[in-house]
Amino acid sequence: MTRLILADDHAVIRDGIKALLADVPDFEVVGLVSNGQELLDRLADTPADIVLMDLNMPVLSGFDTLPLLRERFPEVRVLVLSMLDHEKYVHQVLEAGAMGYVLKNAGKDEIVYAIRTAAAGRQFLCTELGIGLLHKLVQNPSSTPAGKKATDLSNRETEVLRLIAEGMTNAEIADKLFTSKRTIETHRQNIIEKTNAKNTAALIKYAMENGLLA
Repeated sequence: MTRLILADDHAVIRDGIKALLADVPDFEVVGLVSNGQELLDRLADTPADIVLMDLNMPVLSGFDTLPLLRERFPEVRVLVLSMLDHEKYVHQVLEAGAMGYVLKNAGKDEIVYAIRTAAAGRQFLCTELGIGLLHKLVQNPSSTPAGKKATDLSNRETEVLRLIAEGMTNAEIADKLFTSKRTIETHRQNIIEKTNAKNTAALIKYAMENGLLA
């Protein structure tokens, strides 16, 4: 069971995310808080695995809360859920120890996958941000996965990578390929391991550089 605390100063967001995750059998929302100080107080007596945290909150913002979380509760993994889509914020929170960054307009499948990815100790960047950062990444040759070629991927992995690069979610890819979402998640993890691409943006860059996009 993955225990979650939702930190957002808007009750409608907290309640909405809780309702969105209610039918995920291995997720349990164990706390709803409205700012970073409430989050720290709650974690003191409520064990949690993942925190979904907004950045713009009163009393103690997400930016200010992150280093305190790393210091006091290093075992808790943080997934930022924000409307801020500028790359400087993404870089700032990942450097501060967040496991991932998801925009609030992401769909349920992507949010669930992001939580599972963070819970497994892997970083996650939502598809929309990945595509938005793509043009900046392709200007930086040093970020290219070294020593890897598209031929390292199986035919099915290559097909899955193309669909990821087109912005499709795991569920959409599973429907298109007539397989299960769990199978697609496995393919995606294999692709990440083979390409050394740590997030969606890097996967898209890899696909472009290897001529996998139409």
